[in-house]
Amino acid sequence: MNALVQDWLDFWNGDLELARKIVHEDFGWHVAPLTGGPQQHREGRDAFVEWVRGSRTMLPGLRFSVDLGPIVQEPFHVLRWLVEAGPVSFHGTDILRTADGKIAEYWLHEDGLWAAQQLGIVPTAS
Repeated sequence: MNALVQDWLDFWNGDLELARKIVHEDFGWHVAPLTGGPQQHREGRDAFVEWVRGSRTMLPGLRFSVDLGPIVQEPFHVLRWLVEAGPVSFHGTDILRTADGKIAEYWLHEDGLWAAQQLGIVPTAS
């Protein structure tokens, strides 16, 4: 695994101070809401750090591991991950675009429905 992706993983696993090292100041990210709906675009490194901090608060013990990748075709890095937090676990895929040696843009694709069902936010199908 390359150093940038390892730092990204360490960041998600709680070392939020890594943001200044690996996340571009003009950072943008794209994510669909956990309970569904259209993708949202957000901007700002500091706002992103707070969003990750909130995710870690909502899911104590949050731990990411890489299942596949990274697959690198500059300036893009793609990785498939597994997250576990107590009894909750789900998969997702990150697409990272780099600029100036940092992550400038991020697309998050996760199994949000499965995560929401495990959290009791959305009922499971009968």
